[in-house]
Amino acid sequence: MLPLPGKRTAGHVSKKDNKSEQQQIPAAPAPKTSNGIGMRNERSLHAALKQWYAQPEDRFEVPLDGFVIDLVRGDDLVEIQTRNFSAIRGKLQELVQKYKVHVLHPLTIEKWVVQVDKKGTEMLSRRKSPARGNLLDLFEEMVRIPELINHPNFTIEFPLIREEEVRCKDGKGSKRRKRESIKDRRLLDVIESRVFTCNQDFLTILPPTLPQPFSTKCLSAALNLPLHRSRQITYCLRKMDAIVVVGKRGNELLYEW
Repeated sequence: MLPLPGKRTAGHVSKKDNKSEQQQIPAAPAPKTSNGIGMRNERSLHAALKQWYAQPEDRFEVPLDGFVIDLVRGDDLVEIQTRNFSAIRGKLQELVQKYKVHVLHPLTIEKWVVQVDKKGTEMLSRRKSPARGNLLDLFEEMVRIPELINHPNFTIEFPLIREEEVRCKDGKGSKRRKRESIKDRRLLDVIESRVFTCNQDFLTILPPTLPQPFSTKCLSAALNLPLHRSRQITYCLRKMDAIVVVGKRGNELLYEW
C-alpha cells in the first residue's frame, strides 16, 4: 500500500531526502511587521495562513534573487498562494534550482458568503454556501505546475479550510456572481493539512477500487466528477509520471500506475 500524503500540524516543513546542491539564504533586514508577520498589502486569507503556519524564528517578506519570499525558515522557502498558480510558476521553477521550496495552497471545504455595503463598513447578510470542496480540488491548480512535484527541492501542502468570502453588490463582479465583487477572503478554521512530497502521494487520493487499466470515463464514474475534472486529474498524473498510457479502448486512452 502506498503511504498516505502527510498530515501535519502548523509549522512543519516537509523535507525530501536528496543531495541536490542548495545555496544558503542570506540574512535580510527585518521588514515592517504586524503581530510579528510581514505584510505587503496582502488579503486577509493570505495573512492569516502565514500567521497559522509561522514559527518564532521565521523571517517574512525576504528579498531573494529578484523575488520576495513569503516566509523563510532556515534554508527553506515557503510560498503561500491562495489561487492562480500560473502567476508564480516561473518564480517556483527558478527558485527550486537552488533552494528548497514549500508551497501552501488552501482548499476551501466550507464557505460562508458575507454581503457588505458599498463602503465595506456594514455587514448586510451572512449565509452558508451550498458548495463544498474536497481534496480532489487540488488538481484545478496543480494542472499548471504538475512537473514540479518531481523536483527534489519541491513540496506542496494543502490546508483544508473554512472561510468567509466577503462580497459587495457593486456591479463590478463577474456575471456568474451576478456582478458581485469579491472584496476579501477570511480564514475561519484549518480543518487539517495534507503534505505531498512526491508523485506517488497523489495516487493515494484515487479510489482503491479503480480498475487497472482505467480510462478517464472510469475515473469520472468512480469519483462522481464531471469528465472535464477527471481529464485534469489524468493530465496532472501523466505529467507527474505517476501514471502511464498502456493502450486504448476505442478512442479512450487507458492508464495504469
